[in-house]
Amino acid sequence: MGLILSEDQLILRDMAKNFFDEKSPMERMRTLRDTNDDTGFTRELWKEMGELGWISILLPEALGGADMGYGELGVVLSECGRALAPEPFMSTVLLGGNAILLGGSEPLQKDLLPDVSTGDRILAMAFQEQGRFAPYAVETRATKDGGGFKIRGEKLFVLDGHVANQIVVVARTSGSSGERDGLSLFVVDANSAGVEVQRTQMLDGRNAARIRFEDTAVDAGRVLGEIDAGADVLDAVFDRATIGLCAEMLGTFEEAFERTLEYLKNREQFGVKIGTFQALRHRASEMYGELEFARSVVRDAQSSIDDGRDDVAQMASAAKARCSDVGNLIGGEAVQMHGGIGMTDEEDVGLFFKRLKAAELTLGDAIYHRNRYASLRGY
Repeated sequence: MGLILSEDQLILRDMAKNFFDEKSPMERMRTLRDTNDDTGFTRELWKEMGELGWISILLPEALGGADMGYGELGVVLSECGRALAPEPFMSTVLLGGNAILLGGSEPLQKDLLPDVSTGDRILAMAFQEQGRFAPYAVETRATKDGGGFKIRGEKLFVLDGHVANQIVVVARTSGSSGERDGLSLFVVDANSAGVEVQRTQMLDGRNAARIRFEDTAVDAGRVLGEIDAGADVLDAVFDRATIGLCAEMLGTFEEAFERTLEYLKNREQFGVKIGTFQALRHRASEMYGELEFARSVVRDAQSSIDDGRDDVAQMASAAKARCSDVGNLIGGEAVQMHGGIGMTDEEDVGLFFKRLKAAELTLGDAIYHRNRYASLRGY
């Protein structure tokens, strides 16, 4: 896959842009936030995305999917990022859906994923137990119970956990917190006995939940991958979800940059367009250069998956480190260049800043991914 969009991808991009321009203006996100909507997104809109085939881009045709790649999904995710759309791509497609696709048995895939492709089933993935991303810091326990398991523990920041039909739970079946070995993945029905869900409000308008499992029973047929070796599936899911998140971040800071550029061209100070000020032009040039660098890295990361390369993990960390830095730069500069109004909720640019700050910390920040990249490269 090249570093520029193909003709088909350009058509898909234009279709997605028109869709979000028409059906997901910024006012929709503000309304969902300000009314404390029970769902936090629009189910009808999500089902429309299913009808367009966007939810099922990664799924094989046998499961109702389009059998396409991350290059195509990234195009849609970037437009989601531009619109700050709160629909559950991250939770349902990139995390929960990928976990079942990569680690689930054929019967389990056929049972769950076709409804995901139509937008009728929402998935979530419960893995985080502390403030910072630490994939193996898991104390939630799954113990053998007859022909199945019982899960006990608590998970934080479960994206869309308050509306999920099924939750992929990362639990420890052996070993101690922090160890890679001993992790197992289970698909738990959200309405199972012992599942307690508490919705949490997120800074950026996304939807999440704190979920507690009190001896929640799960059948052995709901295990993803191998018992005690769930990290093999988990690592692959996180790499793919990270690359997908980077595509969304790319769209978010592209939109923030373009809005800022338009503001510089039109805002006058002392009778002069502020875009003519040399200092601001230099800062805008730096934003543009960093944006283009990030775009190249993200496209290469998508290619690493679609082309079956063996450096997916390295590219996931390279892309996330770069996008975290660029999001921090463009988000901060966009607010500052808008002046005092940029600090208010009245101006949309602050919403992009919040989304980028939350995304920067999701699935590991720049420091985490630089350290991981260095480790993967043998340093």
